[in-house]
Amino acid sequence: MLTVFILVNFADKIVLGLVAVPMMEDLKLSPSEFGLIGSSFFWLFAISGIVGGFLADRLSTKWMLLVMALSWSAFQLPIALSSSMGIIIFARVMLGAGEGPAWPVAIHAAYKWFPDNKRNLPVALFSQGGAIGLLVAGMTVPLITAKYGWRMSFYVLAAVGVAWALVWLVVGAEGKLDVKDPAAEARAKATEAPLGRVLKDPTVYGNFLLHFVGYWGLSASLTWLPAYFQKGLGYDNIASGRLYGVVVAVSIPLVLAISIWSQRLLNKGWSSRDARGRFASITLIVAGVLMAMMMLEGPSNAMRIGFFAVAFGLTTAIYSLGPAMLAQVTPTSRRGAVLAIDNSIASLAGVLAPAVSGKLIQSAAGAAGFELGFALTGILMIAGGVIGFFIVNPEGSAARLLRPAPAPAPAFAH
Repeated sequence: MLTVFILVNFADKIVLGLVAVPMMEDLKLSPSEFGLIGSSFFWLFAISGIVGGFLADRLSTKWMLLVMALSWSAFQLPIALSSSMGIIIFARVMLGAGEGPAWPVAIHAAYKWFPDNKRNLPVALFSQGGAIGLLVAGMTVPLITAKYGWRMSFYVLAAVGVAWALVWLVVGAEGKLDVKDPAAEARAKATEAPLGRVLKDPTVYGNFLLHFVGYWGLSASLTWLPAYFQKGLGYDNIASGRLYGVVVAVSIPLVLAISIWSQRLLNKGWSSRDARGRFASITLIVAGVLMAMMMLEGPSNAMRIGFFAVAFGLTTAIYSLGPAMLAQVTPTSRRGAVLAIDNSIASLAGVLAPAVSGKLIQSAAGAAGFELGFALTGILMIAGGVIGFFIVNPEGSAARLLRPAPAPAPAFAH
């Protein structure tokens, strides 16, 4: 159910990009105006994500997830009903506020069921839920648009969100792995590093950086890749949706393979610094190189789509390896907050990437503007990956932030 929750979450994100061309034509929007609508999703995303993370350390994740899913459905409807850019932006802002805590709260909920050495794969499945959401949306939204118009997809997503909420109400449950003896929990809290010191740790802010550059690539692709296939490479709306589906389908086994490979390296005795931190950094560097290669004139359309498919899969590896590293070095009682801060900082890329890419697209005709935006994305990913390779060290950070709790004082008989 958590994986399906993320599936719906990502379908909500990609739908705007998949209806970009007909929506822009219908509402007479320029690329800059559409980029503004795309980035508006993230205006409150970071703030709501942080608030949701702090609440997740205190409230039931079951009920938080239920409220979020219902809010998503509610704010799809104004987009479907209105032709006002202001109302659409308002609905996207509120949708982003409802989706801001989704990823960290879902991970926090899952980590209540899995110990550290088994956490890579469950979150990798979450990311595959997101990939499947992109795949399903890429295959169905263009067909729905062609037959019923671009607005119908928002009605469909509203109905899907309500359906998930009804099932979750019946089957959702809270994990028990974090439940401790009250006395032992009190002693552990007495030795926990304060949140400020946790946030200053190199592994923690290194993960924030890796997630930020990875999210830049994701948000730029979600908003502009379908439009690039149409206006840059010359495919029609349905074909571009199918090509987007191909990109996502290729990335799915790649992400799972990376997560399984990382987990096996851990089980063979590799350090988390190598099996998670440097592993994730290298995947981002390679993805960035592939993105930057979009500026080359030689590659064919098929090669460019292949570059995107591999880069997309490599980029999303940080979404499973990063949270596992943060959970490894963060006190349990602060885990929800740190995961939310991580996701919210990354989401700032969601504010910047669609708008910056929109400006670059408008500055050059045809495919050139799109490719300039993707090349910038690649450069940022390379830089972030190189920095992360050297500063992320979960073992060293855990030694500093998770000091062992003192044993209780012996009781002496008088």
